[in-house]
Amino acid sequence: MSYLGVGVSPGNVPVYHGTNLKVIDRRVRLAELVLRCVICLFGVLAAVLVGTDTQVKEIFSIRKKAQFTNMKALVFMVVANGIAAAYSLVQLLRCVVSMIKGSVLFNKPLAWAIFSGDQVMAYLTLAAVAAAAQSAAIAKLGQPELQWMKICNMYGKFCTQVGEGIVSALVTSLGMVAASCLSAFGLFRLYGGNKTKTCARW
Repeated sequence: MSYLGVGVSPGNVPVYHGTNLKVIDRRVRLAELVLRCVICLFGVLAAVLVGTDTQVKEIFSIRKKAQFTNMKALVFMVVANGIAAAYSLVQLLRCVVSMIKGSVLFNKPLAWAIFSGDQVMAYLTLAAVAAAAQSAAIAKLGQPELQWMKICNMYGKFCTQVGEGIVSALVTSLGMVAASCLSAFGLFRLYGGNKTKTCARW
């Protein structure tokens, strides 16, 4: 049944058919689609850059190999970005299906699930970037108080590639923050329909 341009279906939230709301929803979904693509691409890029980064150095006739598994923060970042990329791929497929079907609003349980997932991924990727950046700073600058030497003086190529991976991971985390804002908008606008629905009955 429809009143004043408001369509209500049993078990779902109201779906508004106003032209402005449709345009806004289309733009939001397009922005989300782009963000999911960016997150997926940069998440994979960060994981590959750091995960495949190695450098062998010979010190006093002893071969030392630097790799990401030597630093737990880098392992955490690789795993976190891999998870974020896989999650974003699933959400990307959902966005494509939603745009093909032309649905304007999804139901509240699904909206809550997307919002919660985006929040978890945003916090996870931000924590991973922060931990990796701190470890990278110690490797670059050292810690004289604890007699920790500057590793990047010996493993320049390794540190450069790790730095590129951290930048890619930062883009991933910022994308997840933006995506979580969009999912928050998509969730909480569902609760704004009650007032309009009540007014429509009059």
